[in-house]
This record gives sequence, C-alpha cells and structure tokens, in this order.
Amino acid sequence: MHLKDFFNYDLVSVGKFSISAFDLFISGVIVIITIFLLRLIKKFFNNRVNAGKIDKGSAFSIYSIIKYLMWIIVFLMILETLGVNLNLMLAGSAALLVGLGFGIQQIFNDLVSGIILLFEGNMKVGDVIQLENNIVGKVKVIGLRTSKIKTRDDIIMIVPNSKFISDRVINWSHEQGSTRFLVEVGVAYGSDTEQVTRLLLECSKEVPEIDVNPEPFVRLNDFGDSALIFQLLFWTKEAFRSENIRSKIRYKIDRKFRANNIKIPFPQRDVHMISDNK
Repeated sequence: MHLKDFFNYDLVSVGKFSISAFDLFISGVIVIITIFLLRLIKKFFNNRVNAGKIDKGSAFSIYSIIKYLMWIIVFLMILETLGVNLNLMLAGSAALLVGLGFGIQQIFNDLVSGIILLFEGNMKVGDVIQLENNIVGKVKVIGLRTSKIKTRDDIIMIVPNSKFISDRVINWSHEQGSTRFLVEVGVAYGSDTEQVTRLLLECSKEVPEIDVNPEPFVRLNDFGDSALIFQLLFWTKEAFRSENIRSKIRYKIDRKFRANNIKIPFPQRDVHMISDNK
C-alpha cells in the first residue's frame, strides 16, 4: 500500500460521513501545533513576569483567555477537517440547549462569570480574598467554570465563579501592598493610658511581619462597661497570615501587661438585693 493510499483509506465510514487517515493526521498536526504555540505564549508571559513588566495574576488571566479561545478554534477546525457540518451541529446544539436551559442554567452562569473574572482582572492568582461566609483564602487557580482558593488551614476550596460575581467579596490584595488590621484589648479603669499606649506600640515593634511604614498607632476606642477599650492598628503585607500575626501580638501584650501590672478586667456586674421585710 502506497502512502497516498494509506492517507486516503477510510478508517470510519457511516453513510455519507467518513474519516480518513489523512483527516486524523491533519487533526493531530493541528493539536501539536496548538500545544507548541501555547507553550511559546506561556514562556513569553513568564519572561514578562520575571522582568517585572506584568504581574503574575494578570499574566495568568490573559494566558487563560488566549488558551480557551485557541482550543475553541482548534476544536472547530478539527470538526471541519473531519467533515462535520458545523451549521447543522450548531443548529442542533441550539435546540438542545433550549431544551436543557433550566437544567444547565447554573453552569452557564458559572461559565459567564469565569469569563468576566478573566477579562476584568478584579481577582487574580495570588490575591488574598474574603468570601461572605468569612472564609479567607489565597487564589490558586481561576478556571472557566470554577476557581480554587487555599484557605488559612491549607485546604483547597473549589468555588463556582458565580460566587465571586454575585456575592460580596473582599480582595485584600487589590491595588495595595499592605492591609490594615487591628488588635483590641481592654484595660481596667484607672490604668495609665499613656503607659498602655507605649506598651502596645512596643509590642507592634517586636513583630517582624508588621510594616514600619505606615507606622502602627494606638486608639482609645471606647469607654466600655468594665474596661477602657484600646485598639492597636497596624499594616502588614502578610494579609493571608494576619490571624497568626494578631496571635503573636496578643501573647506579647499579655506578657508586657503582666510585667507592668496592667490589669485586663473580665466582665462583671454588681447585683443589689432588695428584701421586703414586713
């Protein structure tokens, strides 16, 4: 058998539809070229990221959009190569989608939300976000239908993209390098407020994760029922580990307050008993 005869040999033949070895060969070449081009594009974006000309999240989003578009085009090209009537297929798909509309409505919602996320760039890979249920995580992957975030407990969560569009999401990494947090503590009435302020600032200076610019500051926030309420406000670039940082500060506050005889009161109530003596 000659090579020409081999390529013209029909591997699959059903009625008027047939797939030859040449069709499969061309389809394979298209896939290989696409993979090669995607690797070149990915390498280009990696070089731009390493050169500091584009951030990693933006590069990933743009690359994902290009990848999805290329594979859609390649899929249509392969179908055309194999002799599939695209107009007939699209018409049939439209009818099928109408019939399954209610069943796959949420899937389409997630897909459209994924496209919006990739194009808008409001959430990028590496961003630290907080969901409505107070779950804080770092974005690891932004997919077309779902995205993956890694929580503070090192658990990978798979979240439908529609959640990031319809729900309220806090992006702690958006347009700034540092995020502000606070630690609140109550001290007994009669305590030296200037000393308390000084001790709290000393605690902040002993935690290396806290930024020195902007400087931490102390605020006398309220006169509570049984304590003066102070807040130590600080900035850090380690937003993802903010709870660990606040824990370190609380340990230092407890140690310094004990050493300087600053009392942290517990809630208490005075109860007056009135007896009716007849």
